Amino acid sequence: MADEMMVKELEEVVVRFSGDSGDGMQLAGNIFSNVSATVGNDICTFPDYPADIRAPQGSLTGVSGFQVHIGAGQVYTPGDRCHVLVAMNPSALKTQIKFCKPQGLIITDSDSFEARDLEKAQFKTNNPFEELGIKQEVLEVPISSMCKESLKDSGLDNKSILRCKNMFALGLVCWLFNRNLAAAEKMLREKFAKKPEIAEANIKVLNDGFNYGANTHASVSTYKIESKAPKSKGLYTDINGNKATAYGLIAAAEKAGLGLYLGSYPITPATDILHELAKHKSLGVKTVQCEDEIAGCASAVGAAFAGALAVTTTSGPGVCLKSEAMNLAVIGELPLVIVNVQRGGPSTGLPTKSEQTDLLQALYGRNGESPMPVIAATSPTNCFDAAYMACKIALEHMTPVVLLTDAFVANGSAAWKLPNLDEYPAINPPYVTPDMAGNWTPYQRNPETGVRYWATPGTEGFMHRIGGLEKSNETGAISTEPENHNKMVHLRQAKVDKIADYIPELEVLGDEDADLLIVGWGGTYGHLRLAMDYMREHGKKVAFAHFQYINPLPKNTADVLHKYKKIVVAEQNLGQFAGYLRMKVPGLNISQFNQVKGQPFVTRELIDAFTKLLEE
Repeated sequence: MADEMMVKELEEVVVRFSGDSGDGMQLAGNIFSNVSATVGNDICTFPDYPADIRAPQGSLTGVSGFQVHIGAGQVYTPGDRCHVLVAMNPSALKTQIKFCKPQGLIITDSDSFEARDLEKAQFKTNNPFEELGIKQEVLEVPISSMCKESLKDSGLDNKSILRCKNMFALGLVCWLFNRNLAAAEKMLREKFAKKPEIAEANIKVLNDGFNYGANTHASVSTYKIESKAPKSKGLYTDINGNKATAYGLIAAAEKAGLGLYLGSYPITPATDILHELAKHKSLGVKTVQCEDEIAGCASAVGAAFAGALAVTTTSGPGVCLKSEAMNLAVIGELPLVIVNVQRGGPSTGLPTKSEQTDLLQALYGRNGESPMPVIAATSPTNCFDAAYMACKIALEHMTPVVLLTDAFVANGSAAWKLPNLDEYPAINPPYVTPDMAGNWTPYQRNPETGVRYWATPGTEGFMHRIGGLEKSNETGAISTEPENHNKMVHLRQAKVDKIADYIPELEVLGDEDADLLIVGWGGTYGHLRLAMDYMREHGKKVAFAHFQYINPLPKNTADVLHKYKKIVVAEQNLGQFAGYLRMKVPGLNISQFNQVKGQPFVTRELIDAFTKLLEE
């Protein structure tokens, strides 16, 4: 048999780990992603969590998945369907088989396919593979019993031993793709540094899984994905969007010379930003887990008045509660960053799933005329730059800013080159100057930007009061004068509009004379970019424009969009951005591609839909 073994070289591969939410699928997927990144492969991941806090073991609703796309060249998405599916129990097989390619390989824990397990997954027969019509190659491995045999002398109890079975599956997948286990072993020792006996047990099982594949020739072929896209020199790490957002906020505070304050309340899928920032007190970061969403935002408004870089993090339901305090920052013209990690709605909706359904809420979800800049991150690694720029705009233009990410980019990860902060633009808040003393009022503005000058409390000679009631533009005193209110409304709007002079212009990728322009925003970038690339490779004349800056829109937006006879706006809502573009750029002929499934786009579906539009 050994003579028949072949090592096949692949350009890309997609692996999906799935099992109970307590089976450690996220850890196995993360380690495999990191191991692949260390050898220079490009990666893109998609953790797919169940919404249940702890579903019954073996149930259909409790399945947790982690998909990773590994490429020899650049990778934009976690992949539509996987080449290898690890299904640790019948429920994982039943719910995840739809994500496996017809020619894929399925790895199962045969010990978890007993009659009671099949019953929990609502199978009607004792042959789940036949019942599901599975044609893929299936590798049935007694993972649980082999873990027990491997660790019988470890001194661990049975429950702890079975918790290691994810590492056996990982070891087998690492053998299948010719991965060196050294990096995985290092990660396990770091993760379980306070429990070395657990670390060593996982490492032993990891190696046993690898050796099982090597000794039994579990598959007739193993695979390698050689890195072919040379990466620029530097230090790389695997990072998810929430951590990148946290780092971007810290970097902006450092660049501005300010302390960073986070007032927050835990909410899925934004909580990890709070967790990450809480680790960095040594960098001057102050985090407060408040009693509710309202207090989280209100405390951040107070921190902004006091002179800090103030941030509040949440998801859609939390923005509903924060809106009054956000509006206080609008009328007070205070720098505040509101991070909304979008999830499925309405109400509590789909807490662990991803959508783009909060756009209009970010733009208009407040009482009164309350203009607020809106930025949307495009990928896990882009969350760093998006957070940095949100802070720069908030501080330099004295305004609250909404940063939209979503569960897909927040929990997904990619290889990220650690940036050189010296290469990032300076952040210069518009502080009052000594020569203004005596003549200054709270709403005195820079004539070029329309931005009011910032006097932080304690600055001698600049005592003042701001608040939620309308103020006189001339004196800063409370005013109910009609003409003054009209003027202040226009001044606040003009200040936000002028930000367009300080953001990049809209770029178009693809054919200049394209027959179809694909338009997207936020976290759908990778799928739409891949769809465009595929269509161009197959002779279609298409172009792609993706928006990161949404309010205000880039200055050249109208000029760019009017060049194309056919435009399709693809988004994970029922057409919010398409409607916004129609309002801001009259005369556009826009088609729409809309899905609200709580899942990322499927690139194949995009290609089919866009091709059909071209043929009409």
